[in-house]
Formats: sequence, structure tokens, C-alpha cells
Amino acid sequence: MSRKTAAITAVGSYVPDFILTNEILETLVDTNDEWITTRTGIKERRILKEDGLGTSYLAIKAAEQLLSKRNLDPLEIDLVIVATATPDMMVAATAAYVATEIGAVNAFAYDLHAACSSFLYGMSTASSYIESGRYKKVLLIGADKMSSIVDYTDRTTCIIFGDGAGAVLFEPNTEGLGLQDEYLRSDGLGRNFLKMDAGGSLLPASEETVKNRQHFIYQDGKSVFKFAVTNMANAAAKIMERNELTHEDVNWLVPHQANKRIIDATSNRMGVDDSKVMMNIQKYGNTTSATLPLLLSDYENQLKKGDNLVFAAFGGGFTWGSIYLKWAYNS
Repeated sequence: MSRKTAAITAVGSYVPDFILTNEILETLVDTNDEWITTRTGIKERRILKEDGLGTSYLAIKAAEQLLSKRNLDPLEIDLVIVATATPDMMVAATAAYVATEIGAVNAFAYDLHAACSSFLYGMSTASSYIESGRYKKVLLIGADKMSSIVDYTDRTTCIIFGDGAGAVLFEPNTEGLGLQDEYLRSDGLGRNFLKMDAGGSLLPASEETVKNRQHFIYQDGKSVFKFAVTNMANAAAKIMERNELTHEDVNWLVPHQANKRIIDATSNRMGVDDSKVMMNIQKYGNTTSATLPLLLSDYENQLKKGDNLVFAAFGGGFTWGSIYLKWAYNS
């Protein structure tokens, strides 16, 4: 009997309508389109502007698109995982609300938080549930409303992040397709380089933390860039070496969309041609947990059954890694 693997069988996505361009940012902070483009590759990003809507709204929209495209009854879903760094609220899991709202009332649900590596870690988690034989349909959603924690007077961070969501369905496969291998790592010494100081148990919200603007994301750009370039590239190279993949064997690199220079460094280390590198950072910026599934959604029509995909990501914490997956269907 063939070994059971976990394969992606459907994809969905959602981005808000409002487009925050570099030109608009020029009116908010001391920056310009050329500076942003040359250093990040970002031209615009999507922002969820409507009051009273959080990450759950983005996640629900992405999930609903997947369900519609696949013509899937939500009652068949066993588990919903929402990978996010910006849950709707503390304590109550955003995933539980998302599952209820999409009609997946037979599923249990929880959030997974590993910063920009959240979706990558979620792929490992979802696949493990499938491979165990315990569950047959796992819905993994990467969603973040980064605009809710971005300080639009801080030119070092406001140019980077956008809002969005992507969803994938994992199901059992006996053709040797789906997730093949993973290389996941973390280093807690990096937590001071990319963080939000206040609002957690270490520094609860207070009048002082609000006044000091400590509820916005902070990034030591140079340190994060240095670690990201090295570790993302190393992880991708490691997964290729371990699975005896050459650059010709890799059909697609699916890299976290944080910075075009980091993406280029990773593809160069792998020896993968630019034509094989998925890229949409110019349209969406860094949507944190949503970057990888948004790439799959944008490139879905170009993917062929059996294609070798190498995923790579790096996030705050620090967290990083790479996953090797064989695509399971033709669009």
C-alpha cells in the first residue's frame, strides 16, 4: 500500500479593495517611490479600511472563495487552523470564529502564531494531522491585518506591510504527491529585533504604553535583513540537498514576500532561475502569514500536477524554514 501523504487540493484568497501606493505613502512620511522600490520591491499594498473588521474577515473571505471554487460542503472539514500574527482579540481564538462563520461546525479550530513563518509551520501541522489518518480535510488559512499594528508615522515599517489572506485545503494522497520534507527552525534570541512591545503579558496595555506608541510593530531592519538572507537561503538549500534536488528539479520557489533582495538571495543560493520564482510583493507588500498562500492563489493556473515546489520563510521570533511539496492537481 502506498504511503499516505498530505496534499494541497484547493486554494482560495482575498485581499481588500483599498490600494495603498508608494505615492500615497510619500504624503504620510519622508520617503519616495524609488527608495521603497529599490530596497523592497514593493509598489503597493492592500489595506482593510472598514471599521469593525479584523483578521477574521479576511480569513472568512479567503475560505469562502476556496469552498466555492472546490464546491466543498464546509460540514466535511475536520479542522480549521488560522495562521496569524494579528488575531481579532486576545484569548478567544480567531480560528474558532472563522470556522463557525463559514459553516465548518463539525471542525475544531485554533490559531497558530509564528510571525511570518506561521503558514509554513501550519503546513507542517496540517500535514501531520492528515498523515496520522485521524483527519481527512484540514483547512489552513494564513491571514493578517498588519495595518492594525503598523505605525504610519514610522517610515521603516509602514512601507512594508499590507493586509490579506489565503487558504489551502489539505487532504490525503496516495500518489506520492503533497508534502515531502520539511526543515523548520527557530531562535528565541531574535525576539527583540522584530516585535510589538506592549499588549502581551510581559508589558500589559496601559496609558503609558499607548502614549509611548508601544502597540505598533518595531523592526531592527538591518539585523532582520541579515538573519533573513542567511537563514532563508540556507533552509532552502538544505531541503534541496537532503532530497537530492538540483535547480532543474525545482519547478517553483515559493518564498515569503518580505523583501525582494531576500527573495533574490534565496533563489541565487538555490540556483533557481527568476522565471521559477513566485513573486507578488510588488502588489501586496508583506502580508505576513498570508504571503505563501497568496502566491499559490496567484500562480495556481500555472501549476501542474507533479511540480516540485520549495517553500521558504523567515519571521520574527526568530522563526524560519523550508518545505518541499509536490503539487497534486492541474487547475
